[in-house]
Amino acid sequence: MDKYSFLNAAHTAYFAELYDQYLENPDSVEPSWRAFFQGYDFGSENDIADQELMENFSCDHVSENLTKEFQVVQLIAGYRTRGHLFTKTNPVRDRRTYSPTLALENFGLSNSDLDTVFSAGEILGIGSQTLKEIVKHLEKIYCDSIGIEYMYVRNPDRKTWIQQKLNVNDNQPNFDAEGKKHILKKLNEAVSFESFLHTKYVGQKRFSLEGGESLIPALDAVIEKAADYGVKEFVMGMAHRGRLSTLTNIFGKSAKDIFSEFDGKDYEEEIFDGDVKYHLGWTSNRQTDSGKKINLNIAPNPSHLETVGAVVEGIVRAKQDDKYADNPSQVLPIVVHGDAAIAGQGLVYEIVQMAQLDGYKTNGTLHIVVNNQIGFTTNYLDARSSTYCTDVAKVTLSPVLHVNADDVEAVVHATLFALDFRMHFKRDVFIDLLGYRKYGHNEGDEPRFTQPKLYKAIAKHQNPRDIYAAKLIKEGVIDEGYVKELEAAYKASLEEELEDSRKEEKTVITPFMQDEWCDFVRVTEQDMMNPVDTTVTKEKLAQIAQVISNLPEDKKFIRKIERLVQSRKTMFEEDRLDWAMAEHLAYGTLLEEGFDVRMSGQDVERGTFSHRHAVIKVEDSEEEVVLLNNLSDNQGKFFIYNSLLSEYGVVGFDYGYAMASPKTLTIWEAQFGDFSNGAQIMLDQYISAAEDKWKLQNGLVMLLPHGYEGQGAEHSSARMERYLQLCAKDNMFVADCTTPANIYHLLRKQMKSNFRKPLIVFTPKSLLRHPKVVSTVDEFANGSFQMLIDDAEAKVDTVKSLVFVTGKFYYDLLEVKEEQGRDDVALVRIEQLFPLPATAMRETIAKYSNAEEVVWAQEEPRNMGAYAHMLMHFDEAKTFRFVARRPYGAPAAGSSTRSKRRHKEVIDYVFDKTKKQPTII
Repeated sequence: MDKYSFLNAAHTAYFAELYDQYLENPDSVEPSWRAFFQGYDFGSENDIADQELMENFSCDHVSENLTKEFQVVQLIAGYRTRGHLFTKTNPVRDRRTYSPTLALENFGLSNSDLDTVFSAGEILGIGSQTLKEIVKHLEKIYCDSIGIEYMYVRNPDRKTWIQQKLNVNDNQPNFDAEGKKHILKKLNEAVSFESFLHTKYVGQKRFSLEGGESLIPALDAVIEKAADYGVKEFVMGMAHRGRLSTLTNIFGKSAKDIFSEFDGKDYEEEIFDGDVKYHLGWTSNRQTDSGKKINLNIAPNPSHLETVGAVVEGIVRAKQDDKYADNPSQVLPIVVHGDAAIAGQGLVYEIVQMAQLDGYKTNGTLHIVVNNQIGFTTNYLDARSSTYCTDVAKVTLSPVLHVNADDVEAVVHATLFALDFRMHFKRDVFIDLLGYRKYGHNEGDEPRFTQPKLYKAIAKHQNPRDIYAAKLIKEGVIDEGYVKELEAAYKASLEEELEDSRKEEKTVITPFMQDEWCDFVRVTEQDMMNPVDTTVTKEKLAQIAQVISNLPEDKKFIRKIERLVQSRKTMFEEDRLDWAMAEHLAYGTLLEEGFDVRMSGQDVERGTFSHRHAVIKVEDSEEEVVLLNNLSDNQGKFFIYNSLLSEYGVVGFDYGYAMASPKTLTIWEAQFGDFSNGAQIMLDQYISAAEDKWKLQNGLVMLLPHGYEGQGAEHSSARMERYLQLCAKDNMFVADCTTPANIYHLLRKQMKSNFRKPLIVFTPKSLLRHPKVVSTVDEFANGSFQMLIDDAEAKVDTVKSLVFVTGKFYYDLLEVKEEQGRDDVALVRIEQLFPLPATAMRETIAKYSNAEEVVWAQEEPRNMGAYAHMLMHFDEAKTFRFVARRPYGAPAAGSSTRSKRRHKEVIDYVFDKTKKQPTII
C-alpha cells in the first residue's frame, strides 16, 4: 500500500494546521505526516524541487494536485513567517534585502500556476481561489504598511486568534469618513503643535515628534477603544521625544503651562528645584467620545532611557492591587520606547521578564517604539545585532507589529489590533512605529554631520499630515481648504494660550497622582525629626504572635520549620524577641491597622539568611502558607514575592508601587547590600531626587544587609557612603538599627507618619541570631524609634572615651569592652544617620563632660562608611578621633585571615589610642 495515500484524502486547511504544528514541534505530529513534511522541507531547503528526489517524492507517492496544494500552503506559511521582512514600512529608506524571498519559485510554484484555483485559500478565509488572488491577499495582509511577527507564538489559541484577526479585511484599515476626519484632526494637532513651538522658541530643546506624529492619533484611538473595553485608568511612560505633544494633545495639559516652562520662569515654591519641561509627569481626567470617564497618568522620567518603564509597571500593579483586584485589566500600562533605547538598555529585558510573574505582572503592557532609525548620532546598524529593535519581545513570545509611521490609518489600525490582543489575552504586545527624526537629537543639533544622505531624503519628505490629507482629498472625504482651517483654528488657540502664559510670572508644577496623596503633607527636615507614636498594646502583640506561631494542623511541614515557627511563641513568652519577630510584629500590627504590606526582592520569602520564613511550604505539595494573612477578617493584605534576579528593574517596579500606594508599606530587600548598586540609576534619579525635581513623595523602604564578617569584598558593605552622599535637606531617611525594637518602631513609623520619604536601612546578618540582639515585649509595645541609643551601663563620671558607633560594629566593641572591663569607655549608637540627630549627639557629648576624647569608630575603610557624612553634617566631628581601616579600593579583603586581622586592629585602636593606626596590610 502507498505509504502516502493518506494525503489524497486530507483537507487542505487540516494539513495546513498540521504543518504549523510540525514547524513548532515535529514530534507532536503523527509519524506519517512527519515523514511527509520532513521530506518536503528537505527538498525545499536544498533547492532541489525540480530534481529527481523531489520528482520521485511528489509524483510517485502524492498526486500532483495535492503537491501543488501543499506548495501553496508552504507559500502561505512563508508569508506568515517572513512576510514582515518584505513590507513597505520604511518611509525614508529602502529596506534591507533578505533571502530567500517570497518569490513563487522558492516554493515550487511558477507564474503558470497563477490562474489555478487552490483550496488553500480557505486558510485565509477567502475560500478556494486562484493563486493570483491568494498572493494578492497575502501581500496586503503581510507585506503592506504593516508587518507582523507572531509565528513564534507557541500557544495555538493566541496564534489562531492573530491569524483570524489578520484575515479580516486583509489586515487593512476600514475607517468611515468621520473616523478618518478624527484621525486627521489629531494628526494636525501633532504637526501644528511642533511647528508652532519651532517658530516661537527657535533653537530651544523640545525633542520634537516630527517624523513620528502618527503616535498622537494612535494613542487617542487606544484610549477611546480601551475605555469601551472597561479600562478605567491609563499609566504611561515615555522618554522625552514627543512628550510635550503627548502631554498637550492626549493628556490635556494646558499649552499655557508648557509655554511657561519654555520661558524659563522660576517656580512658585522656593523649596522645589523642578526639572526640564520634557521630564515632568502629569495626571488628568478625560471623558471619551462615548461619555466614559477615564484617569490618565504619564509618569515623570529622567534622561536615563527606559528607567521609567519599570516605574510604570509598579504604578500599574499598585493601582490594580488597591482598586481593581477583581479585574486588573482595568488599568492599562503603555510604555513608549525609542529604538536605540529598547535595543540597547538591558533594563528592558528585566521588565519584559516580569510580564508573567505573580509578583509583577500587570495583565499585559502596550509597548510602542517611536523608531527614528537612529540613536543620537548612531546608525541603527551600529546600535544592535538583532534584525529589529523590538526583538526583545520574543523573550515572552509577544507579537510585534511593524508599521509605517507615514500611513496613519495603518498605525491606528495596528495599535487597535494590539489593544485587542492585550485585552483578550492579558499579555504584552509591541508596536514598532517606523518613522524618522526631522531634526537632530535635539533641535540645536546638526544631523547632517553623521547622516548626510538620510537627512537629504528627510528634508524633501512630506509630513504625515499632508500625506494623509492628500489621500483624503483624493477619496473625496475632505476638500482642499479643510486642513488649512484645522491648522488655523488650532494655532489660534495656541496663540491665545501663549499670550495668557506670558501674563504670569511664576511656573506652577502640579503634583503627579494628587488623588492618591491627598492625605499626606510635604515636610521639612525639622518635621522629619518629630517623634511618631508607634505604640501598640501588649494584647494586640500577643494576638499576632499567637497567629504567626501556629501552623495549620491539617497540613504536614518539615520538622525544622515546625520548630522554628513554634520558637516564635517561646520567644514571646520568654520576653526575648529577635529580629525576625520584630519584622513579623511590625508587619502584623500595620496589617491590623488597615495598611497593606508588600515586600519583594531576591529570596525574601524565606530571607537570604533564613530568618524570615514569611512563606512556609507544605512538605508534600509545596502549597504556600502565609500566616500574616490569617490575622483577622478586616486586616490589610500582605504580599511577599521572591523576585527575579534583578535589582534595577525590581527596585524601579517597587518604587513605582510605593508611588501609587502610599498606604502600603513597600519594601525591597537586597540579597546583600552591595547588590543594590545594580539599581544605581533608580537611586540617583528617583529615590534621592524625585521630591526635589517633581514634588513626588515616596515611602519605599530598602533593606540592605551590611556588616564586615569575613565574607569578602562583595558581601560585606552596602556602600553606606554612597547613600549618605545623596542625603540633602529633607529627601530621605537613612538608618542602621541595632535592636529588634528599633527596627520594629522604624517600620511602623514609616507608615504612621503623615508624609512619606524613602527609607534606607542597613540591616544585619550575623545579628539576626546574636544572643544580645533581643528586645522585650514592653519595648515593642510602649517604646518608640530611638535615633540615638546611649550606653545604659556607662557611669558618666568615669567615662574618658566617648565612642560614637553605628550598626553591627557596636556589638564587636561591646564584646571587647566587657572582656576588658572598660568602664572608662561609653559606646553610643547612632541609629539614624540622616537626618542626623545632631541635637541628641551634642547633648550626649555634654553629658559625658569628663571624657577626654570623642571617637568615631567604624568597621569600614576610611574612604567609606559614615565619617565623611559626619564631617559634612556635624561640625564637631572634625575634632573626633577617627578609627577605621586604611583606605582601600575594595570594601573588604577576600582572605578571612587578613579580614580578621584588620578588624582586630581597628577594635584595638578604639580602646587604645597609643596603638598604631591600623596598617595597610
